[in-house]
Amino acid sequence: MHKHTIALVGAALLAGLPACVNLDEDVVTGLTPGSYGTQPVFESLVNASYEPLRSFYAQERGFTVTEFGTDIFTKGADGSYKYINDYTTQLNPTAQFVQDTWVDFYRAINTTNAAIDQAPVVVMDSALKARRVAEARFLRALYYFDLVQMYGPVTLALHETKSPTTEATRAPVDSVYDAIVADLQYAESTLPAVQKDYGRATKGAAQHLLAKVYLTRIRDADSTADELAKRQAGDFANAADYAQRVINSGQYALLPRFKDVFDFANERNQEVIWSIQFTTDPLTTGPGNSGHLYFLAQYDVWPGMTRDVANGRPFKRFRPTWYLLGLFDRTKDSRYDAQFTRVWYANNAANIPKDAQGVPKFGLGDTAVYVSTTDADTVLARTKPYTVFTPRAYLGQASPYRDNMFPSLNKFDDPFRSSINETRGSRDFFVARLAETYLIAAEALMRDGRPAEGLPYINAVRRRAAIPGHETEMELTVDQLTLDAILDERARELAGEITRWFDLVRTHSLLSRVRLYNPDAKNNIKPFHVLRPIPQIQIDRTSIPYPQNPGY
Repeated sequence: MHKHTIALVGAALLAGLPACVNLDEDVVTGLTPGSYGTQPVFESLVNASYEPLRSFYAQERGFTVTEFGTDIFTKGADGSYKYINDYTTQLNPTAQFVQDTWVDFYRAINTTNAAIDQAPVVVMDSALKARRVAEARFLRALYYFDLVQMYGPVTLALHETKSPTTEATRAPVDSVYDAIVADLQYAESTLPAVQKDYGRATKGAAQHLLAKVYLTRIRDADSTADELAKRQAGDFANAADYAQRVINSGQYALLPRFKDVFDFANERNQEVIWSIQFTTDPLTTGPGNSGHLYFLAQYDVWPGMTRDVANGRPFKRFRPTWYLLGLFDRTKDSRYDAQFTRVWYANNAANIPKDAQGVPKFGLGDTAVYVSTTDADTVLARTKPYTVFTPRAYLGQASPYRDNMFPSLNKFDDPFRSSINETRGSRDFFVARLAETYLIAAEALMRDGRPAEGLPYINAVRRRAAIPGHETEMELTVDQLTLDAILDERARELAGEITRWFDLVRTHSLLSRVRLYNPDAKNNIKPFHVLRPIPQIQIDRTSIPYPQNPGY
């Protein structure tokens, strides 16, 4: 598999220099005197603004802070960040993922600011320059959107920081959202529907993100009840409008089958609005897409099995909750079998068990490990020659296999890695895809008091997910279109795609759903956990008092 991607090297260090940098050291950048403000540097800055996306999306950090500690994923056997799922006191201002996300995203924002600030003096084709500025503003909006959702009021910087400073304040959430909307509206009006370089921001990406921003920002409005009601109505209407712009653009289409969306051979498909690229080239892929590691059960220790590239390297980090697994009606919904691996086939002749006559009980390529969907298969577990795990074995609180064996989310599987232990995958990561746009439209219209208009959008996603012949059975009625129904549908469709914690927070459902459905987190989660702590390094390095979020 060969893919090309935007070059994201070189310019990332031009902005956001640490305060302790030794200015007496030799200059080792490729910049020559007078090059700042030229087209090559400007374009390099824009390209470099994409790079920090790879520090969060498709990485353990992004998956951990958005899928852990929700109603659909809990902790598996391994990993150093279980406290984020469990909401213990280790989730504090010094937590690594809390600090690293803040630092990387502000580094990215300063790079976008550097590009935007110098654009007026850059001599180049004006239309191309406007597109590049729109890309930078799209990316700045995305970084701020993630920050404001995680941390609440944050520092709002819209110009490049050119020298070290110890002064910073937290801007009101409304001000941050106003800046995000302004950036995205500029991007939406300026970006083309299709870019020559796949992976650059497009009009559709800006519209999708605008829809999501309008759907989200109301939860933080500091207004009276009347003001909030008016703003909610306007935001829901705007969210629906921008989602419908994407849907009606003719640029995208739902694929006929859910499982085709994640076909590695067809990852640049009509459903993908915008994605982050990774390649098989270690020089251009950065950390790679590492999502293939974290959702896998420990398949490789059972008779007939050994670890291999095709089946993946099982880190056993994220285990689906019983609630997520129970959301699927497997008689009519294809998505359970499409996105969860439950069968592993023998790949190791050396440890296949033998009968009394010394004959192997099964052969290479036969079933070696089977994760059942029903405890009725307990008899099967005693009679079959291969290893069988029933729900009681992989969901029971006291089960010794609970944290190691479970249906494994396979959306990020990567059989093209160079070796068994290679962590860098080359699969693109979908940040925006059309099925989510449909669900945004359905939710926005429903919450705007127009459920009948929203119903066709959620039903389009559900019909696509149907086992052939069961499309009508998958459809909801208007009375069934509730916020809980939409959250359940987003879980079925978007599991693992770095959305869930955000979804629960913006719908005020985090506490209630975690307490109901995440047994490892339910006793510790508190109301203040709807925000992450402000990193201690930010507080310590600021001369003006920088308030911590309540509870931390």
